Amino acid sequence: MSEDDLWRMLHETTGMPYGAGRTAALEQLLRRADTGDDRHLAFAARMQATTGYVYGGEPAKSFVTFSWCLAEFDRDPQPYHQGYAHQLLWHFKYMVNAMLKFPELPLDRTYAVLDDMERRYRDAGHSLQAVHKHRYLVADHVGDAGAAERWYREWLTAPRDELSDCAGCDPTTQVAHLAHVGRHDEAVALAEPVLAGRLTCTEQPQAILTALLVPYLRTGRGDAARNAHREAYRRLRGNLSDLWDIGDHVEFCTLTGNEARAVEIVERHLDWLDRAPTPAAAMHFAATAAAALRRAAGAGDVTLHRRAAGDRPAGEVSAAALAVELTDTATALAARFDARNGTSYQSEWIARRLATGPAGEHLPLSASLRRSPADPARPPQPAAPPAEEPTVPADATADELLDLADECLRTHRRSGLTAVLAAYDERCGAAEASPRRSARRLELRAGELTHTAGPEAARDANRAALAAYRELGDPVRAQVVAGRLGVLLCMTGEAEEGLALVREAATFLAAHGDARERAAAHDRLALALAHLGRWAEALAAADRAAAEEYDDPWLAARAALHRAHVLEELERPEEFRAAAGQARRLAREVGVDELVTAAALAYARAADDPAETVAACDEALRTAPPGARLPVRVFRARALLAAERAAEAVEDFAEAVTLCVEQGADGDAFLRWELANAYRVAGRPAEAAEVAEEAVLGLDRLGAQAEADRCRHLLVGIYVDLGELEPALALLDLLARNLDGPDNLPRRAQVLEEAGGLLYDADRDALAGQRFAEAATAYRLAGAPVDELRARRREADALSWAGDVPAAVSAVEVCDGLASALSGQPEPPPVVTYEVALAAEVAARVLAGAGRPDEALDRLAGIPARLRSIEAFGEAARVELLTGETLMRAGRPGEAEPLLREVLGGLPPGSRPAIRAAWLLAGSLDELGRPDDAAAVRAEHGLTADEED
Repeated sequence: MSEDDLWRMLHETTGMPYGAGRTAALEQLLRRADTGDDRHLAFAARMQATTGYVYGGEPAKSFVTFSWCLAEFDRDPQPYHQGYAHQLLWHFKYMVNAMLKFPELPLDRTYAVLDDMERRYRDAGHSLQAVHKHRYLVADHVGDAGAAERWYREWLTAPRDELSDCAGCDPTTQVAHLAHVGRHDEAVALAEPVLAGRLTCTEQPQAILTALLVPYLRTGRGDAARNAHREAYRRLRGNLSDLWDIGDHVEFCTLTGNEARAVEIVERHLDWLDRAPTPAAAMHFAATAAAALRRAAGAGDVTLHRRAAGDRPAGEVSAAALAVELTDTATALAARFDARNGTSYQSEWIARRLATGPAGEHLPLSASLRRSPADPARPPQPAAPPAEEPTVPADATADELLDLADECLRTHRRSGLTAVLAAYDERCGAAEASPRRSARRLELRAGELTHTAGPEAARDANRAALAAYRELGDPVRAQVVAGRLGVLLCMTGEAEEGLALVREAATFLAAHGDARERAAAHDRLALALAHLGRWAEALAAADRAAAEEYDDPWLAARAALHRAHVLEELERPEEFRAAAGQARRLAREVGVDELVTAAALAYARAADDPAETVAACDEALRTAPPGARLPVRVFRARALLAAERAAEAVEDFAEAVTLCVEQGADGDAFLRWELANAYRVAGRPAEAAEVAEEAVLGLDRLGAQAEADRCRHLLVGIYVDLGELEPALALLDLLARNLDGPDNLPRRAQVLEEAGGLLYDADRDALAGQRFAEAATAYRLAGAPVDELRARRREADALSWAGDVPAAVSAVEVCDGLASALSGQPEPPPVVTYEVALAAEVAARVLAGAGRPDEALDRLAGIPARLRSIEAFGEAARVELLTGETLMRAGRPGEAEPLLREVLGGLPPGSRPAIRAAWLLAGSLDELGRPDDAAAVRAEHGLTADEED
């Protein structure tokens, strides 16, 4: 590479984000610069590398580049050195900060650098304000409170100059000092004007917001503390160099009672400890993480996923074990710093971090949890009103009590059933237990267990009741119980025996039972068949139940609900809607909350009007018992989102996530994914990103890679909404790697093409061209020639803008082959016509840029007409503009003028295409020697010199 190429590389790195990519580019440049003779380039590259290492999370490497530049500056002054004198003095601040954070570096060496810094600042005529600040930082680090206070005053009283830290960073350190000494109100007051101003530093506003977390909390500004945490952490979370500050956010979560969020942050950054920017950052993060994990472990069995590192494989680790490990890490590092400093301050400071616990009231921080699941003080969830219990007559006989219990079971009065059976057992007992009463008691016991102990326990009780009725010689009651037992067996995996019992009972009762018994038997058969997924047979049984006429509205409501469910599974929407409406009406009539909830939710699923869906969900929520509200919340949230009421959907999804976590149910990661999408639709991308990141972590832990990748793709769009290009590109690269199988080729190609589009829009055209080429290859392997052509012409376009004309021309030649193959179809579909036309447009632009305008014009011939034939009118006008511009390049303004006039007449006045057409028309008139006509065009369309430029 030439020296000009290397200087261009150096310039390009300034536009790259700090981190591994920028560091790798600079180190490659350094190696190449050192093989040449350009000392200026070698010096400039190292100056830039020093800053890159500091902000890229590798400050130890900055010691080498800084020392090299300082020695070069002193040993052999060159004219170009003066252009870097200010930056070199600025780098002294980086060195003092970084040296404090490595215990292996003697403190005397830090003091020597400070003395050299002071001398050079004096010699250059600068204020010592920055020197005093860094002496304060050293005194504070070693725990010399008196010296720290003295240097703090010197720092504040010295005049600021161009070597002082920025208008955000100086107050950040002051806020941290005031918070450390307990002057929280002053800290907040100091920061307010800073935050109201414009902060352009790389470290702001996240640094000052982080410093304000505790002052906001201690002064009762909970909302400000929460907002500061959310905004600052969003900005910090992707930067390894900010690991120390991320530890502050972990501690803040612990202080505010948000242990679950603290654990999520720890898990997200846990592997950063393996490559911590400094031992000090590792010490601080380890201590704050250990405190959070200890709290979480005390509240239950919590595990974290740990990525592989070195010889350590990836796997799960308990919070308790990890807390012990990180405590040892933090205390060992603190001991090393104290040995270096000759004090015990760091160990004492770390001990306080390790002892951190909640202080004050819980402050909700999470965008996905509406309250802390571990908070014993949270308000109890409202329960459904208790059903009216029957009065148990004091003089009731044994048979009367059993009749009353049977009525309670039939009418869904669970607590009443329990109370009546308890009275029966107490008053009558074994003394009055005739064989029939014993059989009835067993039958009622089975009914009670069905709702209190689950199907397995009820199954065994039903077997006992069945045996009792058979021994008693009561075939009708025996078949009723057999039908119930059969349903339970179908539910618990014993389908063959269960279905046989239910069928036999239905057949027998159809012949020997009354209308209610016949309907109930058919309903039980429908239920058993539904559990086995035999939906058509289930519907036939449900229809037979519906055809019976009997006086039991409770059974009618249950049967209607079962029939509606079967119709839903059979995907018969009109009948499902009618059946759900009937079930809802019958459930309302009997007033049983569980039936009203289930029927309302069924109607919500059936309704085709979003407003009706939401109203039905509202009804279900009003009647649902606490344990049944989760599915209702989820469905209502989805309905609200479909009804374009995203802000309300957010609240329901967040409540659903909270309920899921509180109940220990699986699936909170999937719900967070949906919540993230709702936040995005509601125009709240910051919260969307936070929740989507949580969802990805959870889905990865579940091993649900396909879902995790889909959530990552959602997160790409959210990052783009936030203007965070680098995280979006990093996720797209990860998705492309994950989608490496042959079945995933189309999806991989789409991801690569999307990355190319983002890079193209960011004017990183060379890299965009690479991504488009990779996408085209994937499309070819997937057998998608139209998509391949689109990706290839985008590649050619990007390479052209990158200035790599030979590569762009080569890409055009590939496009030509693809377009020729596609155009050979007898009647190409519109998409083929469109892509072939746009490929010709790009080819013309590339060829014109390569100095081949006549060939470009040949490419454009007939293209506008083809585009208009498929109603692509805007693209046709754009091609005509390109034709006019190319005619101008070819020195043919006479042909360009009438074409441009025609195009201009068909464009909306004032639009960008119209302005461009007017500009080209005026240029053609100038070329034709008609300056007055050109001026008239400019005046008519309000063109200015800036627009023409």
